[in-house]
Amino acid sequence: MQNMDNAQPSLTSLKLFNFFIYGTMVIFTGFFQLYLQDIGMSKIEIGSLMAIAPFVSIFANPFWGFWSDRAANIKRVLLIMMTGTLLLVQFVFQANTYAMIYMTMIFFYFFQTPMFSQTNSLILTYIDGTQQKFGSFRLWGSLGWALTAIVAGPVIDQLGSGRISIVFSIMLLVAALFMFTLPSIQKTTASATVNLRGLTRLFLNPHFVWFILLGIMVSIPNTANNTFMSLYILELGGTKQMVGLAIFLSSIFEVAIFILFDRFLKRKINVLVGCLTIVSLLFALRWLLMAEANGPLEVAFIQLLHCVTFGGYFYVGVQLTMLFVPTPYRASGQAIYTLSWSGISGVIGGLAGGWMFQNFGAQIMYRTGMMLAIVGAIGFGWMWYNLRKHGYQPLHPDDEAEGYTAN
Repeated sequence: MQNMDNAQPSLTSLKLFNFFIYGTMVIFTGFFQLYLQDIGMSKIEIGSLMAIAPFVSIFANPFWGFWSDRAANIKRVLLIMMTGTLLLVQFVFQANTYAMIYMTMIFFYFFQTPMFSQTNSLILTYIDGTQQKFGSFRLWGSLGWALTAIVAGPVIDQLGSGRISIVFSIMLLVAALFMFTLPSIQKTTASATVNLRGLTRLFLNPHFVWFILLGIMVSIPNTANNTFMSLYILELGGTKQMVGLAIFLSSIFEVAIFILFDRFLKRKINVLVGCLTIVSLLFALRWLLMAEANGPLEVAFIQLLHCVTFGGYFYVGVQLTMLFVPTPYRASGQAIYTLSWSGISGVIGGLAGGWMFQNFGAQIMYRTGMMLAIVGAIGFGWMWYNLRKHGYQPLHPDDEAEGYTAN
């Protein structure tokens, strides 16, 4: 991809697009469960319904990732996804039976769930060949997520949870406006050669496969927390404003994490895997504290650890995917990586988390998550040891991303 370093208006639009697209998603992710509870659904029903998103993403992420690579036009694909999301969210809130909600959400999530991975690919595409850093753009997403959450809490409390779709639609339209101001992306020869046979090479890389599998394990309790934290806060006597505060605290300091990682983190595979080992241990600490929490304010402040746990895991994972995946398959690689923290793990986290929450309580759910995070830390630690001892060599010479050091 060819980009111009002096294209400051486009870079500003890219930052604002990230702000509003992440702000849009937090409205649905953080408050939709409250709407479902208000219309009479049980925790198991809510968990199974929210598990639709990661289940659909298992198919939707590779589908949209492949066509983004194939068409070499991530901007156009994202606009199609945003249009589908905007139309279908209207039907989700008009559905008046469980079966209708279930069916409309399947189609809604087909367009919505791959937005994060494709947004990451959009950033990487525009900054390719420039001095710009990924974190300086992604931090705007964290700001949008945090600030929207803190404002949306009292707004939704006043409007009612049934009006979430209005706030969601306005934010999405603003994001689309900034998307339209981005310049066209030049098609390259490399992106034109993308095919399914080449895509299978990603799964022949044992390091990438282990990275994805361990990521799924570490992410299961994180997706369970994303689904049920708001209900846990209400169960402990909290309010919708407290839910907004918890989401705000969970992401506001991601900005600092991205800035620090941009400046100090070495783009070496063994260093990045070592970081994932530490992040997994911090995840374990976070779930232990959640299990021991006695009030909603404690739960809210524990979410400060989200900034360094998920923020660190997300940033490091994006960089590792760039190292493991050949450049022409970048969007597909990011889509597969997204499945490790929102796809398969989301299905398990939603279904198993809802079952445990309903039958044994949130404490057992979080203690189980702590054990999974510890197992993930051991796996990443072993992977780090082998990489440090033996180094990393891609199966094919062109499998290493340009500008990065493998070992």
